[in-house]
Amino acid sequence: MPYIAEEEEAARLPANKVLYLCTGSQGEARAALSRIARGDHRHVSLRQGDTVIFSSRVIPGNETSIHALYNAFTEKGVELITADDHFVHVSGHPARDELKQMYSWARPQIAVPVHGERRHILEHVELAKSLQAPYAIAPSNGDLIRLAPGEPKVIDEVPAGRIFVDGSVMIEAEDNALKDRRRLGAEGAVNIALAINAKHAIVSGPNATVRGLSMGDEEEFDLAVDELEDVAEAAFGRLAHSDREDDELVETTLMRAVRKAADRLWGKRPLVDVTVLRI
Repeated sequence: MPYIAEEEEAARLPANKVLYLCTGSQGEARAALSRIARGDHRHVSLRQGDTVIFSSRVIPGNETSIHALYNAFTEKGVELITADDHFVHVSGHPARDELKQMYSWARPQIAVPVHGERRHILEHVELAKSLQAPYAIAPSNGDLIRLAPGEPKVIDEVPAGRIFVDGSVMIEAEDNALKDRRRLGAEGAVNIALAINAKHAIVSGPNATVRGLSMGDEEEFDLAVDELEDVAEAAFGRLAHSDREDDELVETTLMRAVRKAADRLWGKRPLVDVTVLRI
């Protein structure tokens, strides 16, 4: 008969008599399986001759971390068995018949499915109704549901979604600062600075500062920066004299021209900031 042992005790048993059930089949960094692969688990270590069975499928988006996990075990000489080549996948989600069994046991008065995509939740609600659950609600993220007294229903909506800790502040996942950082990381940045006198003529600049973009050599890079400055000056020169009074219009015009030039030079569309100084 199988015997369930604690981790400390299992470590002292013959290796061919032990089966560990571990979390982390999707490559989660702090899960047991990843710690075992790194060799920093307190009680479990694997070596050549051991076997790891991944009774799961790769969830899209986790490929990199999962394959890193595979490689870490392979380097130790551990044999891997995955759903790619063996019939070992075990779903963590109940099938319809299993849900029916659960409802027959629990006989709930209120069903509020909260897991899965929208179509899954709606299907679950219909199933609950077919199994004589008196009330079944299909909530959306953020719905505030009153279960009692009276008939259960959605009564309000609360803020919902991912929150990021950014230094000492908390921001939403779609905050503009995060969008800018992703753009900076992928496309780089260019700053154009110029000084304009009271007659709306350029007295200094445009000067271009480029970050996150490079060329084959320094001379080629300098020529590219010079070209950005020439493009900015030409774009300013095409503005009507009256339009040069509008800083926002000047900035927008130069930004578009410089971004188009950067796309031609680097094949990227960087963040472009234009600084206009009136003297």
